[in-house]
Order: sequence, then structure tokens, then C-alpha cells
Amino acid sequence: MSTQTLQKTVSDILAVAGIKINGSDPWDLQIHNEKFYKRVLSQGTLGLGESYMDGWWDCAQLDEFICRALRADLYKHAKFGWKVMMEMLMDKALNMQAKGKAARNAQRHYDIGNRLYQLMLDKRMNYSCGYWKNTNSLDVAQENKLDLICRKIQLQAGQRVLDIGCGWGGFAKFAAERYGAEVVGVTVSHNQLALAKQMCKGLPVEIRLQDYRDVNEQFDHIVSIGMVEHVGYRNYRTFMQTAARCLKDDGLFLLHTIGHAFSKTSSDPFSNTYLFPNSLLPSVKQLAAAAEHIFLIEDLHNFGAHYDLTLMAWFKNFDSNWDELKEEYDERFYRMWKYYLLTYAGGFRARNNQLWQIVLSKKGVPGGYESVR
Repeated sequence: MSTQTLQKTVSDILAVAGIKINGSDPWDLQIHNEKFYKRVLSQGTLGLGESYMDGWWDCAQLDEFICRALRADLYKHAKFGWKVMMEMLMDKALNMQAKGKAARNAQRHYDIGNRLYQLMLDKRMNYSCGYWKNTNSLDVAQENKLDLICRKIQLQAGQRVLDIGCGWGGFAKFAAERYGAEVVGVTVSHNQLALAKQMCKGLPVEIRLQDYRDVNEQFDHIVSIGMVEHVGYRNYRTFMQTAARCLKDDGLFLLHTIGHAFSKTSSDPFSNTYLFPNSLLPSVKQLAAAAEHIFLIEDLHNFGAHYDLTLMAWFKNFDSNWDELKEEYDERFYRMWKYYLLTYAGGFRARNNQLWQIVLSKKGVPGGYESVR
């Protein structure tokens, strides 16, 4: 097939979303290498992302390009090469988040350097969606989110909380400082462990290098903030069973997760290859099925649109601090990380992805649970 034919095919697909090749709008694609057309048609989202990393095309407003593409359902036109198809089949055939693989999966993203995250995130190092109600500050939005979680689980001084996938200890530190809680945080990332211990020094906080499946003790409440995305659909039931085993009968479990509107068993090929290996966004159906006969869903709060704001703030920080980071990371990493942050922002803006906070109880809150917003 000639380059002209390939270009016309891509142009026709993009036109559905009002996107042009070499157009003048900020969401239009500027093509630098004509091999782009064949690559994106044969490899779908993987080819689109890799060709951007390789400098084959640019876009003044990547976030808006992706938002428009998703709103127009252009992904339905994407094709997948043999490599992508094999990875999707492997996801179906194997448990890619089994205990032996889980740590390696997480470390490929979270152990690439604490300095990167310190310069990109808020002062409390929260790597999850902020709650932007009545604020335009990333630091305030993240504190709002942490306080929202504490209020949703009805946290009281002296209570013991398990944080599954504790990151750099942002929630643990906040809950201990502001609410007088005792917190145990578990992570499988060595870099997160070291910095979280440092951040929580002197507080009633214990940070462990431990798989969530190995925790077997009682807590007043449990939170999991942006971790179930790494659990995998084959392990959702085990995840819920583990939480139930560790939660007191009258306790509350808050699950904070990115979610998808329909159930999937494999992740986006680009994200799986470069960003979050073997991760998977759950659906409400999958989580509810996993919780059946274990937990009662007391509350479900969707504020996915807030993740657009969070990701744009992260990109602003990352981009403005690139001069300090570029000695550790090359230009291809910059383009990959920029593509990640801005395309994810566009995905949430399009409402393709959601952000849920789900409050669960083991036996139901007597008299009913009062929603907190």
C-alpha cells in the first residue's frame, strides 16, 4: 500500500474527531516521518505512542488530541500487530500479577527514581487523583483527598489503619498527624519504602516491604489508594478476601481506584509496555463480583474529572523541572513521560476513565452509612 493511501486512511479516521494531519489547530498532528502511517495502522495505540517517543510526530496539545479521539471512539478503528495480540493472549492465559511477579511489575514504574516523583508530585508525595473541590492548588487538592478519605472511614484518634499500597507514605503521615491514627503501610517498591520511612519518621507509622496477600492481622479500618489497578482481574477476589480477613467487623474499607466503564482482561498495549506493566483498570462489575458475600458497598463516589486537573498539574511540574532531571533521563524518556501524563489527562477529560472511591463494610453500617463529599 502506498504512503499516500496510508496517509489518506489515517486522515479519514482522524477526521471523524475533527483532527487533521499537519493542520493548524493545537490538537492536529504534525508528521515528521511518513513511516508513521503504516506504524499506527498496524500497531494501534502501541505504534502511536512509540512513534511519538521516536519523534515521528508532534502535537501542540496532546491532551486535547486524545480527548477528541476518545470522545469520537477512534479506538474502535485501531488495529493490533502480532506482538500486541500475543501480549493480550498472555494476559488471558496467565496470572501476570501473581505474587512472584507483582513486585517486579511495580518496581519497573515506582523504582525509577524518587527525585522524579518529588519534583512532579505535591509536597506530600501523593501519586493518585486529588480532590479539587474549592481549590486550584495541587497541594490543597491532595490534602483535600486525604482528609476526604479519613472522614469517609470515620477515622478516630488511636485507631489502627492498614494502607495497602502505601506509596511514599502520604496518607499514613497525614492520618497520623491530623487524626492521631496508627498506620501500617505496605508496598513492594524498595524506593517507596525508603522514602516513606523517612517521611513518617517519629510518627506512629510502620512501613513494610510486604505483599498485601501476606498481611494477616486486625485493623480498625483499611484504605487502598491507587493500588488495585495493579492487582489484576484474576486476583480481585483474593484482594477482597485479604481485606476482609484484616478488617474488624465494625470497620470500614475505602478503595480508591481508577476504573473503566466496562470489564477488560488486558490493558492498553502502550501503558503495559512502558508505564504500568501488567496493570489493569477494573470495572464496577468486576469489583462488585469480587466483593460479593464478603463486603457491602456503602458508598461509591466518582470524581474522575478531577484526575484531568491532577495530571495537568503533574505535567506542569515535570516539564518545569526537566532541566534538573535531564541529567538522569534522556530525551526519549521525556517524550514518553510527557505522552503518558498528557494522554492520560485527555482520557479522563473525555470521561473514558473514571476515578472511584468505594466505601465497603463487612456487615453494613447500623442505621445506614452517610455519604461524605
